[in-house]
Amino acid sequence: MPRKTEQSRKLQQRAEKLIPGGVNSPVRAFRSVGCDPLYIVRGQGSHIWDADGNEYVDYIGSWGRSSSATPSPR
Repeated sequence: MPRKTEQSRKLQQRAEKLIPGGVNSPVRAFRSVGCDPLYIVRGQGSHIWDADGNEYVDYIGSWGRSSSATPSPR
């Protein structure tokens, strides 16, 4: 099943009006990759969710947790 991307596209379009490429680093610009970026809105443990409600498993366990400020379970 293809993932939903409507909200992420809207967020990307808004970001591109404010920041060239919509991101603060050309390395993370998605235009050259040919896909829509993920806008992660929450995380819990190894799972993260984007603005469209798609759920992903963070297999790396580093950048996703760090950038989304996902709290560690206690």
